[in-house]
Amino acid sequence: MSRIRLGFIGCGGMGHRHLFGLAELHRAGLCPFDPVAVCDPREENAVSLASHVENHFGVRPLVARNPEEMAKAELQAVDICTDPRHHHTMAVEAMERGWDVMTEKPMGLTVRACRIMSETARRTGRLLSVAENYRRDPVNRLAKALLDTGVIGSPRSMIHSSAGGGNRMLISVWRHQKNASGILLDVGVHYSDILEYFLGPVVSVYAQTRLHEKIRYNPASGKDPDTLPKNSPAGVYEKWQTQMPAEFAATAEDAAHAVLVFASGAVCQYLEDHAAHGRGFWHRAIYGSAGSLDLPGDRSGNPITLTLSDGTVHDGASLLDFVPSFRLDDATSVLFAGDRLWRYAFPFPETDRKIIAIEYADFGQAIRDGRPPEVDAEAGTRSVAVSYGMLESGYAGHVVSVEEVITDRTNAYQSEINESLGL
Repeated sequence: MSRIRLGFIGCGGMGHRHLFGLAELHRAGLCPFDPVAVCDPREENAVSLASHVENHFGVRPLVARNPEEMAKAELQAVDICTDPRHHHTMAVEAMERGWDVMTEKPMGLTVRACRIMSETARRTGRLLSVAENYRRDPVNRLAKALLDTGVIGSPRSMIHSSAGGGNRMLISVWRHQKNASGILLDVGVHYSDILEYFLGPVVSVYAQTRLHEKIRYNPASGKDPDTLPKNSPAGVYEKWQTQMPAEFAATAEDAAHAVLVFASGAVCQYLEDHAAHGRGFWHRAIYGSAGSLDLPGDRSGNPITLTLSDGTVHDGASLLDFVPSFRLDDATSVLFAGDRLWRYAFPFPETDRKIIAIEYADFGQAIRDGRPPEVDAEAGTRSVAVSYGMLESGYAGHVVSVEEVITDRTNAYQSEINESLGL
């Protein structure tokens, strides 16, 4: 079967992470793509990514400044890894050129941008996939199987809490800017997606949101990137962080305290605080009518703890006894060396590559089979809407429904962003 001609739009940190994921899939013998073009208005970024493509695939791709130049490579699909302000414009142009699209999350910078992307996909008949990675973690796949099997009975409540960060920059300056994808959106869409993956649709949100740290600090500024510890995902962002300012003003909220209600009636107590000083923490648990699941950090490889009503605890291989039919998909099984995993142990950069590889495997198979991708435009829009549901609620001071956010009837918080995008 012929391979799909793929181009990269956006060759910064995320573009490099995606290329490393594609190379991981290639090494496993499962890659359905030929990377034939890279595109970035910053030539040095595109040249850097092209060199990595050549190193991993043996062929140097076309280096382009815009999609028009990319078209010379006779593309069939593109992977959009720009900053979120450009997701909708690049996706619309790509689909109108006849290319299938995988875009990084958040799918669009606002719900309105997501709706434009969805409408274009319907009009052109092109496939639109969202690169959401947390749900693809093998341990999260097992957690979903345990929930679906009814091991803890009917889910009643969920706790999702994370705190840390202080006044430090998280990865990049733009993640702290309201008009560029504030941190509660950039990180929040991951959490919104995994909440709905586990417990189904969120129907309403009440939140208090805050901007605590109005000045953020970048300790990497001006330093030699080779001397910095590789603390960022896949160790690729330090190169760009050294070129960012040492301090800057933050305009996006950095903390959300929320109550989310699911269509099932289950309730989630939600805390996402990226400005917490002192000891940080992360906790996710689901409580049902017959027990509870304590879930490990995404991409950590650590095991689930299942506690049943009688006090029995399972946190090892015995978890698999509750789900005898549980099997990971073929790509995940090859990449993680097992189809019934309850834990794994890889260095984080390798785990990051493997999970991005799974995103690509699904995207390629969806193109070949003519089926929707796992995380399609509807799912991508919903995760943006749930995240903005918290911000809209915090802005309005009352409960909002996710449906009114999805349909763009509640958008007061987003109005400034939409205006900046010309939407």
